[in-house]
Amino acid sequence: MPSRLPNLTQGQRVDAKDLTADGHTTSPPARYTEASLIKTLEDFGIGRPSTYSSIIKTIQDRGYVHKKGSALVPSWVAFAVIGLLEQHFARLVDYDFTAAMEDELDEIASGNERRSNWLNNFYFGGDHGVEGSIARAGGLKKLVGGNLEEIDARLVNSIKLFDDAEGRAVNVRVGRNGPYLERMIADPDNPGELKPQRANLKDELTPDELTLELAEKAFATPQEGRSLGVDPETGHEIVAKDGRYGPYVTEVLPEPPEDDDGSAGTPAKKGKKPTGPKPRTGSLLRTMDLETVTLEDALKLLSLPRVVGVDPATNEEITAQNGRYGPYLKRGTDSRSLATEEQMFTITLDEALKIYSEPKRRGRQGVAAPPLRELGNDSASGNPMVIKDGRFGPYVTDGETNASLRKGDDVLSITDERASELLADRRARGPVKKAAKKTPAKKAAKKAPAKKAAKKAAKKS
Repeated sequence: MPSRLPNLTQGQRVDAKDLTADGHTTSPPARYTEASLIKTLEDFGIGRPSTYSSIIKTIQDRGYVHKKGSALVPSWVAFAVIGLLEQHFARLVDYDFTAAMEDELDEIASGNERRSNWLNNFYFGGDHGVEGSIARAGGLKKLVGGNLEEIDARLVNSIKLFDDAEGRAVNVRVGRNGPYLERMIADPDNPGELKPQRANLKDELTPDELTLELAEKAFATPQEGRSLGVDPETGHEIVAKDGRYGPYVTEVLPEPPEDDDGSAGTPAKKGKKPTGPKPRTGSLLRTMDLETVTLEDALKLLSLPRVVGVDPATNEEITAQNGRYGPYLKRGTDSRSLATEEQMFTITLDEALKIYSEPKRRGRQGVAAPPLRELGNDSASGNPMVIKDGRFGPYVTDGETNASLRKGDDVLSITDERASELLADRRARGPVKKAAKKTPAKKAAKKAPAKKAAKKAAKKS
């Protein structure tokens, strides 16, 4: 045990007899899981056992969090909503206020308070309620009405991340079609003025993984896309772009001609823009790259969905398509996953019918999910390493050994050396021991019921 420091006086000189260099690192707190979030709510007195399930469901349904393994990962929408509430409605998200309101709702549940009276006071204000409650402060209607005029929608939907190398603020903006990056840059057409520069933000990129390097890469990607050439059949230009859901190819449609009344396209309902034909789009396959994809590749993707044939038994058309979760077949409302992306272009009607003749698997059972990232070869086994998303979060594997990523390990920045280190540590700990099965306890033999004759004999005696 290290000894305590001796009593020292101000200005006293001390000599260092020995110096040691000790490393110390800190890790961010672990993400909430459903269980740990419920435990925290219980500690603050927020919610009740009957409402915890609906709370967890609501924050996921509204897109405030998504699950990554067992962890709950917040979205940019959640940051914007929290910013709005904390800046303009801080009382509504105060822990003590929420806990006190839970107690008042318990009074309603127990029959000691009428819900109509409580709701009337809460919304319009009144003397009813504990000191400092929304009711005594004038009610929710007054609170919201008094703050709405002060809310700057652009400011609320902007989340500052960091400054770039030139000192320009890089922000995430939450728009109607999802979050995106934005910063102000010099406008070459108007010297001395600034204009916004925007970039797409991919859905799979979590807030903690967004770095300045990734932001600069996104800004460097042309928003108009890379021109691949012209479709010989339609004469439309084909471009490759990087979008919210990943890289894709699309066709550039000409502007619709204006009618005599000056309108363009199909008449739209009041308040909506006129609608026109939608351009064909196709997501890049996992084997394709945005920088090297060709016009031939793009036309192949834009040919999807491909008609495989007609099922003679049901007279329904079978098509091969590429979806968000991978390639699949579709017959009416019945979808079946394909093992490889190449099958979308090569599968025959007989092969498709064979797939439909087999029992349907649940979800994507039997089809391996693509790795999150590919690494180099493991220094010990020599096998290629990949990062995959498992039930309990991301892990590295060389095909023989699996090792979970630890706190501080990032999927996008982990090195080959660190991945090999995790695998070596997992091998050193040996194989996972299987839990021994508990032998079910034998039930005690039931006693035979006493015979009625014995009872009668006892009565006679």
